Formats: sequence, C-alpha cells, structure tokens
Amino acid sequence: MKLKTSLFLAGTIALAACSSKPPAPEWQMNAKTSAERAAEAWLVGDARIEALEFGRARREIASTGRADLLARAELLRCATRVASLVFEPCAGFDALAQDAAPAEQAYARYLQGTATPADAALLPQVHRALVGNAAPDAAVAAMDDPLSQLVAAGVLLRSGRATPGVITKAVDTASARGWRRPLLAWLGVQRERAKAAGASDEAARLQRRIDLVAPPPAAR
Repeated sequence: MKLKTSLFLAGTIALAACSSKPPAPEWQMNAKTSAERAAEAWLVGDARIEALEFGRARREIASTGRADLLARAELLRCATRVASLVFEPCAGFDALAQDAAPAEQAYARYLQGTATPADAALLPQVHRALVGNAAPDAAVAAMDDPLSQLVAAGVLLRSGRATPGVITKAVDTASARGWRRPLLAWLGVQRERAKAAGASDEAARLQRRIDLVAPPPAAR
C-alpha cells in the first residue's frame, strides 16, 4: 500500500520538489522512493526491509553533502516510531541537529512532546493546533492523512494528553491501513486501560484482537 508523497516530512519537511521543470535529479527521486518504502515497511512490521530502504535513502541524500536534508529524512524515520509508540531519542536527527533548519528543530521537539507555543508557527499546518489548546479529538479527526493522525496521536500520548477518542481513532486508522506495528501498539494501550478500569471482558476482547494481528513467532 503506497503512502502519499505529501506524508513525508509533513509538507515543509519534503525531500522532492513538486515541479517537473527542470526534472528532479536522480538522487532526489531515489531518496524519495526509498524513504516511502522504508516508512511503509516499518509500519507493516518489516524491520529488515525498513533498514535496507532507509539506508538507501540516506546514501542518496548524503551524496549531496546536505546535512539539513539528511536531518529531514531522520525526522521522518522518527515520526514513524512515534506513530507506533516507540518513544526513544531521535538519535539520527540529534547527530545532525546543529545543521537543521528551525522548522526541523521545532518538529523534532514536537515529536518528543516538548514543543512550545513558539514552535507552532514552524510546524506543518496540520500539527499546529496540537501545540495550543485545541481539543485533541477534533484536531486529530480533522487530519486527512493517516500517518499524520498516528503521529499526532503518538505525540498526545507521549505528552499525557491522549483521550479515549484519540486512542480509538489511532486504532481505527492503523487498522484501515493494515499497519500492523502501530495497530498492535495502540491496541495494547486500549487493553491496559481496560485492565486498569476493571473491564476484564473488554481487556480479553482486545487481547484476542492483538493475538489475531500479531505475526507468528517465526516471522517476528
């Protein structure tokens, strides 16, 4: 299932130019294609292909000597982790942060759940409301891009602001796309919340769904 080009690095964090005149250089198209494949592979749960494709994208971008572009690619990779609730330092970006533009630095803080009001204007349009006081459910539902929805939901969970509605939306979005990795993560959140609320039947139902989605041990 192919991701939309507009997903990658959320509009302002894009690898390829939209114009066909003059034609985009080969490195740019190769990097874009590999970045798309890497993101899709991560979301469906194929870590081996993700690493292979991201390595290709990184090599293509590195051929330009542009650390700022490489920083953008690393942010995309980190965004897919946040969408899947893998909360860890964005080490690839951190190594390049001093050469990144203010917009990329703001987006990195956003992914970490530490964006400030001053960062809002630097973020992609769809994410700006989440730095302010917008209702989380409405803000996520208003996004028409599935990866952006999952990233936003992940940021909200990381910063302790995810509502049950946001979590349900994340589950539904990941399910509709067939993105096994974030689906398992978000179903796990729902299950733990059901357990905490004493809703044993609901927790058991969610566990059955997790068992259905989880790949067999040999494929993990």
